[in-house]
Amino acid sequence: MSNKHDPRLTPLLISRRQAIEAGILNTAGMMIASSLAGQEAGAAAGEAATGAGAPKVLPARAKAVIQIWLAGGPPHIDTFDPKPDAGVDYTGTLRGTSATNVDGIRIGELMPELSKLADKYALIRSLTHGVNGHETASYLTQTGRMPGRIVYPAVGAVVTAFKGFPDKKKADDEKENLIPPYVVLTSPQGRFSESGFMGMRYKPFATGGDPNAARFAVEGIVAPDLSDAQQMQRRELLKRMNSLGNTLRDDTSLAVAAKSRDDAYDLMLGDSGQVFDLSVEKDELRQRYGRTKFGQSCLAARRLIEQGTKFVTINHGGWDTHKNHFPAMRRKLPELDRGLATLIDDLSERGLLDSTIVWCIGEFGRTPKVATESPWNGGRHHFGAVFSTLVAGGGFKGGQVVGESTETGERVKDRPVYPGDLIGTMYELVGIDPEAGLPHPRGDFVRATPGADEGMESGGRLKEIT
Repeated sequence: MSNKHDPRLTPLLISRRQAIEAGILNTAGMMIASSLAGQEAGAAAGEAATGAGAPKVLPARAKAVIQIWLAGGPPHIDTFDPKPDAGVDYTGTLRGTSATNVDGIRIGELMPELSKLADKYALIRSLTHGVNGHETASYLTQTGRMPGRIVYPAVGAVVTAFKGFPDKKKADDEKENLIPPYVVLTSPQGRFSESGFMGMRYKPFATGGDPNAARFAVEGIVAPDLSDAQQMQRRELLKRMNSLGNTLRDDTSLAVAAKSRDDAYDLMLGDSGQVFDLSVEKDELRQRYGRTKFGQSCLAARRLIEQGTKFVTINHGGWDTHKNHFPAMRRKLPELDRGLATLIDDLSERGLLDSTIVWCIGEFGRTPKVATESPWNGGRHHFGAVFSTLVAGGGFKGGQVVGESTETGERVKDRPVYPGDLIGTMYELVGIDPEAGLPHPRGDFVRATPGADEGMESGGRLKEIT
C-alpha cells in the first residue's frame, strides 16, 4: 500500500495535530474544523458532478425544508387518518376525533392545536411502500429507493447539494454564512447514511444536547465545561503556539487549515453560533412551543431557517409502540400537536411558511387493528401497507386531503402515493430537477429520483396539492 495521501487531506491532518498538541479545540470543535476544510477540498468535484445531469432550471417556490422525523413509526389511525366507525378493535381507547377548521377534515382527538390550522397544511392518507422493517422502510421513505448496490442520499443531502452551498461567483464583500446548511436536531437518525454515496460534505451537522436545557450545549458550538472567555483565551494561545503556521504563512494547505479553524471558532464564539441561543426568544413563545426537547427543537428549527439553513430534521423518536401503545400516545401526541402546530403558526406569522416546507412523517404507520393479546397489552405493530404524512408551506396547498385508505385503514383505497412521488414533488418545489444528476465521487450519472427503469412503483407527482 502506498504511503502517499491525497494532498487535499493535508489541511485536515495539520488542523487535527495542531489542535491536539495545543489542547485547544474539543472533539466537536475539531469535527467542525475538519468539516469546513473538507467542504473546501471537495467543492470543485461535487459541483462538477452535480452538473452531469444537465438539470432543468426550475422556479423555486420553497427555500428550505423542516422535516419532523417520527422515528419508529407513528400510528396513522391515531393521528391524521382516524377511523372512529371501525370499532374498538381498531380505535382502542382513542375513539374520538377532532373537527378541524376545514369542513370535512377530521384528525385524531389528541391533536386539538393542529385541528385549528388545517387550512395551512395538506394530509396524504395513502402513502404506501409495503415494507415493515425499520431500516429498509426508513431508507425507502428518505431516499425513494430500495436498498441495493448503490447507497443513495436522503432528501436532506440532495437539497444541500443543490441549494446548500453559496454561489462561488458571489461578491467578495458578501458576508459568509457559517451556519451549516443541513442540521439534525438533536441526534443522528441512525437507520441509514444520510449522505449516501455523495460523502461527508453532504452529511448533516447533528447538534446533540437539549434545546430545552438552561444552556443548549450544541456539540462543537458550546463547550459545557468552558465559558466563552476561556475559549477565547485558548484561541489566542493556539495562535501564539502555532509556530509552523506563523513561519509558513504563504503555504496554501496551511492557509486552508487556518481558515477552517478560524471559521470553526467564529461559529462557536461569533454571531453565527447565536442561532442556537434560545434564551433570546420571548418566554411566552417558548411556552407556546412547549418546554420539552421536541418543542424547543421546533423553535430552534425556525431560527435556523431564518438564518439560511436549507434543511433541518427534528429527529423525534419513541414511536415504536408494540406494547402499551395508548398510554404512550397520551404522552407523545399532545407534545407533537403543540410543537408542530406552533411551528406552522409561527412560520406563518413571520411570513416564512410560503417559502418553507414542513414535512411530518415516519418510516411507516402502525397496524390499524390493536394487538390486545399478551404480551402486547394493547400495542400496534409495524405497518407499511398504508400510512399518512402532513405537508405544509413551500408551495403545498393547505386544507387538502390526498388519497384515502379503507374503512379500517388497512389498505390504500384511492390514489396510492409512493415515497418517490412525494420526494420528487418536494424537489420541484425547492427548484431541483428530479431528473438531475447527483454529485458522484466517480462522476457517474445518478438521478435525484428513481426512474421507471429502476422498477419503483409510482402514482405520479402530487399536482393536486401544488
